[in-house]
Amino acid sequence: MVNNEIKAAEENLIHVYNRFPVVLDHGEGMYLYGTDGKEYLDFAAGFAVTGLGYDNQELKDALKAQIDKLCHISNLYYHESCGEAARALNRVSGMDRVFFTNSGSEAVEGALKAARRYAFTKKTGRYEFIAMKNSFHGRSFGAVSVTGHDAYREPFEPVLPGVKFAEFNNLDSVRELVNDRTCAIILEPLQGEGGINLATQEFMEGIRRICDENGLLMICDEIQCGMGRTGSMFAWQGFGVKPDILTMAKAIGNGIPAGAFAMTEHVAEYSLKPGDHGATYGGNPLACTAVRKVIEIFEREDIVGHVNRVAPYLTRRLDELMSDTDCVIERRGKGLMQGIVLTKPAAEVNSRAVEEGLLVIQAQGNVLRFVPPLIVEEKHIDEMIGKIKRALA
Repeated sequence: MVNNEIKAAEENLIHVYNRFPVVLDHGEGMYLYGTDGKEYLDFAAGFAVTGLGYDNQELKDALKAQIDKLCHISNLYYHESCGEAARALNRVSGMDRVFFTNSGSEAVEGALKAARRYAFTKKTGRYEFIAMKNSFHGRSFGAVSVTGHDAYREPFEPVLPGVKFAEFNNLDSVRELVNDRTCAIILEPLQGEGGINLATQEFMEGIRRICDENGLLMICDEIQCGMGRTGSMFAWQGFGVKPDILTMAKAIGNGIPAGAFAMTEHVAEYSLKPGDHGATYGGNPLACTAVRKVIEIFEREDIVGHVNRVAPYLTRRLDELMSDTDCVIERRGKGLMQGIVLTKPAAEVNSRAVEEGLLVIQAQGNVLRFVPPLIVEEKHIDEMIGKIKRALA
C-alpha cells in the first residue's frame, strides 16, 4: 500500500522535494506513525514547526470550535481571533504592530516591502539590503534574493537588485557594504538551513549599532529560531538586541499555516499604508485561533522554561556523541536548535536514521540538524542518541 501511495504522489506532483520513502498517517506527542504502522521519533518537528508536538487536544478543540464558526472572511472586516492573536504575538515578541501572513516566505516579503516603504516615506532614496552569507529566508522571489546561497538564487537570476552579502559574525564585512543606498540589514540570529550558525553577542550588538548610526532598519528573521526554541520566546530577547522588524512563522501555528511580520511603532508609522500590502488568507480566523491558542499554551505550560531545563541535556548528549564518534567533528547551536558536523555524507546518515525510526534534517555544510518538538524530554533524547549512533555506524 505504501509503495502505491508513493507512486501515486510521484505521478501527480511536481518533483521539487527529495522525499524519503515514508507515508505518514498520524502523530502523538513526540512520535509520528506511518501508514504501515512504523513509529518514528521526531527530531525534525516539520522543520521546527510543531513546537507542541502532535495531537495536542486543547489546540485541536480550539480549531474545531473555530471551524464551526468561521474559517475565512475578507480582510475588509474584523474578527475576534485576529485581534486576540495580534495582542498575544506582540506581547511575547516585544514588538508593537503585526501583519499576519500564510508562511515565513510571505513574512520576509512583507518585511522587505516595509523597509523600502519606510525609506520611501522618509524620502531617503535608499533601497538596498545587506544580507548574510549562508542565510536562508525563503524561496519566493524577494526572499530568495536575500538568501545567501548561490544554489538557491542562480537558477532564477536576475533576482531582486540591490542586495549585498556580508560575512556572518564579521562586523567589518558589514560596515564595508553600508552606503547611502542601504535601507536595511536582514539576518537570522541563529542560521538554520545555513548550517546552525549562532550569531555572537558582539555581532548582534554591532548590527544594531550600525543601523542606528546610519539610519538603517534591522530585520531579524526568526521564522525557525523563534517561539522558544533558543531558550527565550524569540532569539533577539536572549541577546537583548531589539530589531525594527521581526519575521515569524512555523511554530506560531504549530502546523496550521501562519506567519507574521511585526515592527516597532515608529516603523509602522512611516512604512506600510492601506493598499500597500495584503494577503487574502493572511490573518484568517482559523490561523489566528491557532496562534492565539499556541501562545496561551506556551505561557501556561512554561514551554520556554522547559526548553531551558532540557536543552542542556541535549547539548551534553550531543557533545558525548562527538567525543565517542570519529565522524562527528563539531556541535553547533543553542537551546533546542542544534546541529552536528559530519565527515560522512549527511544525506546518507539521514536516510539511515529514517530506517532506524528517527526523523532529522540536513543543513548546509554537511550538518545534521536537531529541532525536536519543544515538549521533548530527556528520555526522548536518550532514545534519539541510540538511534543516531546506529545511523552513524
